Amino acid sequence: MKARTKTLRAATAMALSSTLLAATTMTAQLAATSLADAATVNRIAVSGNSRVDAETVRGFIEIKPGQNVTEADQDAAVRRLYSTGLFSNVRISQSGGTLNIAVEENQIVNQVLFQGNSKIKDQQLNAAVQTTPRGPYSQATVDADVEAIKNAYVTIGRSDAVVTAQTQPIGQGRVNVIFNIQEGDRTKIASISFVGNNAFSDARLKQVISLRETGILSFIQRDDVYDPDRLQADEETVRRFYYNHGYADFRILSAVAELDPDQNSYYITFTVDEGERYTFGNVRIDSTIEGVDTEALYGELDTQPGDVYSAKEVENSLVNLTNALANKGFAFAQVTPRGDRDFTNHTIAIDYVIDQGPRVYVERIEIRGNTKTRDYVIRREFDLSEGDAFNQVLIQRAKQRLEDLKYFTTVKISTAPGSEPDRVIVLVDVSEKATGEISVGGGYTTSGDSSGPVAEVGIQERNFLGRGQFIKVSAGLGTNSRSYNLSFTEPYFLGQRLAAGFDVYHTETSTDDYDVTRTGGDVRLSAPITDHLTATVAYNYKQESYGDNTGRTVDNPAFPADPTAPETIDSTCGDPNPLGNLFDEGGNPLNAPSFTDSPIINEAICAGDYRTSSLSYQFTYNTLDNNQDPRNGFIGSIGQEFAGLGGDAKYVKTTGKASYFNLLSEEWDVVGQLAGGAGNVTALGDDLRVFDNFFKGQDIVRGFDTRGIGPRQYDVAIGGENYANVSAEATFPIPGLNRDLGFRGAVFADAGSLWGSEFEGQPGVEGTDFAIRASAGVGLIWASPFGPLRVNYAHPLAKEDFDDTQEFSFGFSSRF
Repeated sequence: MKARTKTLRAATAMALSSTLLAATTMTAQLAATSLADAATVNRIAVSGNSRVDAETVRGFIEIKPGQNVTEADQDAAVRRLYSTGLFSNVRISQSGGTLNIAVEENQIVNQVLFQGNSKIKDQQLNAAVQTTPRGPYSQATVDADVEAIKNAYVTIGRSDAVVTAQTQPIGQGRVNVIFNIQEGDRTKIASISFVGNNAFSDARLKQVISLRETGILSFIQRDDVYDPDRLQADEETVRRFYYNHGYADFRILSAVAELDPDQNSYYITFTVDEGERYTFGNVRIDSTIEGVDTEALYGELDTQPGDVYSAKEVENSLVNLTNALANKGFAFAQVTPRGDRDFTNHTIAIDYVIDQGPRVYVERIEIRGNTKTRDYVIRREFDLSEGDAFNQVLIQRAKQRLEDLKYFTTVKISTAPGSEPDRVIVLVDVSEKATGEISVGGGYTTSGDSSGPVAEVGIQERNFLGRGQFIKVSAGLGTNSRSYNLSFTEPYFLGQRLAAGFDVYHTETSTDDYDVTRTGGDVRLSAPITDHLTATVAYNYKQESYGDNTGRTVDNPAFPADPTAPETIDSTCGDPNPLGNLFDEGGNPLNAPSFTDSPIINEAICAGDYRTSSLSYQFTYNTLDNNQDPRNGFIGSIGQEFAGLGGDAKYVKTTGKASYFNLLSEEWDVVGQLAGGAGNVTALGDDLRVFDNFFKGQDIVRGFDTRGIGPRQYDVAIGGENYANVSAEATFPIPGLNRDLGFRGAVFADAGSLWGSEFEGQPGVEGTDFAIRASAGVGLIWASPFGPLRVNYAHPLAKEDFDDTQEFSFGFSSRF
């Protein structure tokens, strides 16, 4: 037994020895092979180069003499040389201790030329392509540039543009790159349609999106240009529209743009699934953080039980709660909305759950893509900065603010890991768009002192010098008026959300009674108190000069010498009793030529230049869903002006106005509006001057002349100390008209009064008592390329015998 054991041990030992010997032999062979593959390089030879220095080529490959070089090292060197863009072909081989590098150099671009382009200028195309003068020629880059030029033409509505590229050798390895362009015709949008929509008509949804069907005004507005990015943005716009109107289950099944090459037109179709409409159910706030008083937070909510569900109101509530918690010291509190759908009653109960979020800080905010807009203009829209607690709700609010600036076509915000686990980098990618506008408008107006043909030219820039400042210069010319205006606003004065600015103006107007020249301006400062409430203070100054209706300015104490003027005119201002000159013993006017029949107005004119220096304030509350074309919401303002900081005027004016909008019919897009206003002017010390009164007419009760109601003397308006008005209106699309034309109809009813005057009891004065004027009528509104225009026909239902009526009016329109 022992002998057998020894035999087994001996056999095992021999087997192990054989295995070790084989392993040692294999290792030696592998080592020899590795040494052969990684031969030492003693010399690097470069051939084929003519413009690029050999030493530069050696620097690119990152291989040094004396280094063992493998095939992998050679492959890496080839890739490095190709990545420089200097070479069209590279070969590397090794012969003994010599590394041979053979290169073929790319040609150098001498010039980049564009031929056949007129709709897009050379400068714009140069910015779109990557091929540049004095750079290496690359066929792959040129091919990409051809596509980039085609895409540039797509963005201006010329999808059938044909672009080809050719090279023109000029010797010494240099070429000109020529892009030949056939711009083609404009590609139109023949139709935009919706499939699956029941709650809202196609016409209503078309008003939501930015793309437009080609119409008769498209050559001016240029809003019928198809762009895939605009289509994608419109998808999101439609989605948010439905979410904000109660349709929480809404989906866009597809959004397709089909090009008909024969018609060179796009047919765009949105296929949607609306789902059911929901209202808010129970709304609760729960917190897992000790010390949070949830009961005190309910006032921050915009969501109320029974209201139509709105994703926007949920977002606003999240922001309000987050800011309130941060102000109370809970910087890392995380608010999460949790919805509980009741599919039977179609309600959504919302629970706002407050938890302790992760302690993550913002390491830095990195902004990319802004070539004009300064970084700080973008950064200031964030409620957080480097080192602050990261909060996704505040990030989304910053994104919305950046989009609302209208400086960018797209805004994308993402995050990347920071240098530490508790650090995050916020990445802001923007794509800028043009922010300057030149406007030229004209028409005919019957409103205001400047009735007749009018024209206006204006230049405005919403992002002046990339600083986010607003500036506008405009000039207007009418049959009886001239105006010049300059306006400037800095939206973040002293780095705070304070809008500071100034306005300067000069106007000249001529009326049937007298002429007025006004020069003045103001300096203003606005501050947001809440998301909806804004306070504004301003210092105002103006100088007014009055003359007779021949355009002659009046100086005190007498008119300038005019040998052709009747003595009654020249002697009026110097006479202590002008009534004796312009009126007979019975108080009847003598109808003196080119002078007003009202001695009250006469006296004011004879006072000469009149200066008003005042301080004013105003509070504005605004919840409109859209400031330009509101359908829901409230806007109201109240303020006072105190005159007497120097100057000639001494009074306090109190004014207020408000408008409430409500979408009466979502299907037919009928918008209702209730509006009202009131004002009072009170003298501070001395009596009021007549021109410090309110002059009202069709601005509060349509169907009357501009100064058609209120106190008068011998049929000349002398203004009133008080006014009040209310109105009701409904606007709607015009049946049978393409909504892209921008026309809407209106029906309305107005009522108001202008009353009160310290001149009551003087000869010829009437209309000082409170008396209701009322009217009803119809209107036509046109959102023209030159601004909103409106035609009204109003029939007075209640008036005084001495009122001046004007049933038809035409002019520029304002919804508030």
